[in-house]
Amino acid sequence: MNLDPELDLVLAREIAAPRELIFECWTQERHIPNFFVPKPHKVTSCKIDLRVGGAFNTTFDVEGNEMANNGVWLEIVPNEKLVFTDTYSEGWKPAAEPFMTAILLLEDLGNGRCKYTAIARHRSKETAESHKAMGFYDGWGTVVSQLEAYAQGLK
Repeated sequence: MNLDPELDLVLAREIAAPRELIFECWTQERHIPNFFVPKPHKVTSCKIDLRVGGAFNTTFDVEGNEMANNGVWLEIVPNEKLVFTDTYSEGWKPAAEPFMTAILLLEDLGNGRCKYTAIARHRSKETAESHKAMGFYDGWGTVVSQLEAYAQGLK
């Protein structure tokens, strides 16, 4: 993958959960509230229509403020890759202020482990810098840790 250090933020980690289970957690509505935002924040609703162009909508409660995040799936490779964006919402309706496209890569490492790579791709250097300043690495790192712990409880 051709990464642009000015536009792409990358978080990669080995986690103690099989990629099939991580893929399931990312693609089923019942799992998303258990890991998707750093605690104590929480997901209050989720809609997943797992197909290219299908909805990937979440609503968060962050310190009493409700934040809607609507998007669509751009690419789905079972157990290997998920790509979604907030540039469009369901029905390919353009967003007024798109923020990023996320790319999630899962690589089997054997023995119930996988390499988890999350890429946040931005439209401009300024948006990427803003995301970094908002705490991309800490926030997305916390989400990966929560996901790993949650997935281990499902095994």
